[in-house]
Amino acid sequence: MKHHIEVSTPLKVTPRVLQMSGMFDVPISEKLTNEWDVELPIEEREWSVGLVVGPSGSGKSTLAKTFWPEAGRPVEEADWSPDGAIIDDFPEEMSIRDVVGLLTAVGLGSPPAWMRPYRTLSTGEAFRASVARALADNEGLVVVDEFTSTVDRQVAKIASHAVQKAVRRNGRQLIAVTCHYDVIDWLQPDWVYDTAAQDSAWRSVQPHPRLRVDIHKADRTLWPVFAPHHYLSKDLHRSAQCYAAWVDGRPVAFSSYLHLPHFATRNIKRAHRIVVLPDWQGMGIGMRLTEYVANDLWRQGFRYHLTSAHPAVKSYCVRSPRWMDTQTRVIRVQAGSKGPKNLTKMKRGSEDPRRFNTRTFRYSPPAP
Repeated sequence: MKHHIEVSTPLKVTPRVLQMSGMFDVPISEKLTNEWDVELPIEEREWSVGLVVGPSGSGKSTLAKTFWPEAGRPVEEADWSPDGAIIDDFPEEMSIRDVVGLLTAVGLGSPPAWMRPYRTLSTGEAFRASVARALADNEGLVVVDEFTSTVDRQVAKIASHAVQKAVRRNGRQLIAVTCHYDVIDWLQPDWVYDTAAQDSAWRSVQPHPRLRVDIHKADRTLWPVFAPHHYLSKDLHRSAQCYAAWVDGRPVAFSSYLHLPHFATRNIKRAHRIVVLPDWQGMGIGMRLTEYVANDLWRQGFRYHLTSAHPAVKSYCVRSPRWMDTQTRVIRVQAGSKGPKNLTKMKRGSEDPRRFNTRTFRYSPPAP
């Protein structure tokens, strides 16, 4: 792909323009013109994620509009309802399972956030929701201008990692346009075009930079930080044993467990609460924390069970050799009711998109 790009801006000569020209010896022309040739050999190979990066004013947005005139837009420009839940702003032909799956895939895995209007989301949540919406609204290539420009840089890195995973898993193509070079190692693009150097380069996908996560037993007084983001209840059982994960001294994930009464054995514990703060979702920290707790209990002679309806948790456990599927339950909930109408068991591994499916897994320690 090649394009000759020329940008011309009419210049209106005013007294201030004349003064500036005289002060700095800047010649006055009828037009301000900038032109350059761009070659992107992106048709040579298959790819999933591309990156156009460079300093402000170097022509990134102009390049994106020239090469992909219908695809590029700032992620904030989507039409969001002022008062409706964000899940209702996705295309009507998408099932709720698909909407939830896409939001979870880009790292927005908090059901309370799914039911809030876009305007009430945090900056990081809003960015992830906008990327998910762009992927939903466009069947082909998606170009996101001003990629991560509005979010905290740590959030930008975590979000970039979650977005690229979602794009690759769904067989999509995305081009991010940004002035921030710090996302490269987290977005892991297949190719990069640097507008400052006016050069393109192919890259190999590599692991993201290591993230140091410290895990310790936690006091239950930490729970209020995580309670608003739990998808079932804000309550924490008084007997819950708690753990938390910290990054750079900040708590980012919370996990707790309870004893599971059983008629035949007394050595089973069950997961009680698993919560990851929104800005840190998409990195797998919650399940790594849960596995740390499960393995610690296994060393003490306990078995660990995990029951969840969250799509990200179920997907992880199905793929992981560390978790064995024991059963799937279906909770039928009537509209307007305060709780489950009834509870039935389903064949292991089956799913019904019309119902609220929970799956129970048993932790299996790694071989010695």
